[in-house]
Amino acid sequence: MTAQNLMNPKQRVAVHAANLVEADMIVGLGTGSTANFFIEALAKRNKLEHLNVTTVSSSVVSANKAREAGLPVVSIDLLNYLDMYVDGADEVTSELTLLKGRGQDLVREKLLASAADQFYVLVDESKLVDHIGQNFPIPVEVMPDAWQLVLAQLKHQGGYGELRMNAAGDNVAFTAHGSMVLDMKFEHIDSLELTMILDTIPGVVEHGIFSELATAVFIGGESEVEEHWR
Repeated sequence: MTAQNLMNPKQRVAVHAANLVEADMIVGLGTGSTANFFIEALAKRNKLEHLNVTTVSSSVVSANKAREAGLPVVSIDLLNYLDMYVDGADEVTSELTLLKGRGQDLVREKLLASAADQFYVLVDESKLVDHIGQNFPIPVEVMPDAWQLVLAQLKHQGGYGELRMNAAGDNVAFTAHGSMVLDMKFEHIDSLELTMILDTIPGVVEHGIFSELATAVFIGGESEVEEHWR
């Protein structure tokens, strides 16, 4: 049995994406279990093939993971572009619209996704949905002082939800950006219309709908990787 056959779907899709990295690229690193596999695969290629890549991270967690693996990590404020950003997603539609933000680094994730020449999304079949919000609430990151006013406006648009709590459940959760998160559900409203609404509400820092940002979505299976390009 080959090493490729021993991989699980997350490992397989991560290696697939790592093989697209070229020498001297600046690569953005996502956060999560699949992103960790990508970091490991990229570090291995960088060492064996002397790719001389530079990385920038969407979170402290992935930055630490990259440094431990031997990848050079630079601060996001030193860059004015990047060649590639690789991350996972919580939901993906057939139009390659994404839902992200169940973690704590939504602003940096969307910033890197928007700035990258290529944005590759790594998922397995469980993340494929008919519409955004099918399986998870939509994260709406808000200024701490504005959350009640924003929630009232979201309710006026037919949404319902509440502030995200921390892991212990004894306080509200704060993002790496210092914001609070409203986890919202909406009925009978498509992601494009909802994006337009969220983008115009004062007090909203960012939201978890990533429209027209993904270059390609790679879906890891038990034996192969399926590619969906924009």
